[in-house]
Amino acid sequence: MDLHEKVVLVTGGAHRVGKAIALAFAGAGAHVVIHYGSSEDAAHATAREIKSLGVQALVVQADLADPAAIADLFEAVRDRFGRLDVLVNSAANFIKQPFDEVTLDAWKDAMQVNLRAPFFCTQHAARLMRATPRPADQPAAIINIGDLAGVHPWRDFVQHGVAKAGLLHLTKISARELGPDVRVNAIVPGAILPPASIAPDSERWQAMGESVPLRRTGHPRYVAQTAIFLAQNDYITGAIIPVDGGEHLIGIGTH
Repeated sequence: MDLHEKVVLVTGGAHRVGKAIALAFAGAGAHVVIHYGSSEDAAHATAREIKSLGVQALVVQADLADPAAIADLFEAVRDRFGRLDVLVNSAANFIKQPFDEVTLDAWKDAMQVNLRAPFFCTQHAARLMRATPRPADQPAAIINIGDLAGVHPWRDFVQHGVAKAGLLHLTKISARELGPDVRVNAIVPGAILPPASIAPDSERWQAMGESVPLRRTGHPRYVAQTAIFLAQNDYITGAIIPVDGGEHLIGIGTH
C-alpha cells in the first residue's frame, strides 16, 4: 500500500508508542486520526506535530470500554474523510495485580480495553474499509499491538496476559475472516518503553535490556517502523511479529 494520502486511525495515539506510530504514518504521507481516552492535551500536541508534516490530523476522544463510543469514533472518521485505510489498535491498559487479588471489575476492565475494544474497532474498521473501492492487490490493513504477557505466562499479569493472548488469536481469526479485502497482523513489543513505575535511567530498566539477546532496550521507533512495513507489504496477513530484541526467545524470564 502506498500510504500517501491514505487515512490511518491510531487508537491510543496521543503518547508513548501510539504517538510514535501516528507520527511515522504522517511522515509517510498519510492523514492520521488520533484517538485518545483521557490524554486530551497530549493528543492535540501530537496533532500539531502531525500537521507540521503537511498532512491532516483529526483528534477524537472515545472511551473504548463503551461500544457506543467506539461506533461514534468510526462515524467521526467517516464524516471527516469518508474512508479508512489502516487501523492500528494500540490503546491498552497495563495492570499488574496478584492472582488472588483480581476482582470481577479488574477482569472486566482488562478485557474491555485490551480485547473487546480491538474486536469492535476491527469490525467497524472493516465495514468502512470495504466501502472504499481499492485494487485487489492493495487491501486495507489492521495492525494490533500485542504484548509478551500474551505469549508467556508472566506472574501477576493474569487478566492482562489473557486479554493480550486473546488479541493475538483475534489477529489470526480476523485475518481469515476479512481477507482478501483487509489484512490483519500484530506486533508484539518488548522492552520499548518503561512503565510509569520504572525510571528510564534506572538500573532495573537497564538490567531488563541486558537480559535479552540484543543486550539493550528498544525505542518506540522500532515498533513504528514495523507498523509502516506491515501497512505497506500487501502480501502479509495473520502474522505476529516480535519487536523485542529477542526477548521472546527467552520465555517467561524474570517477569
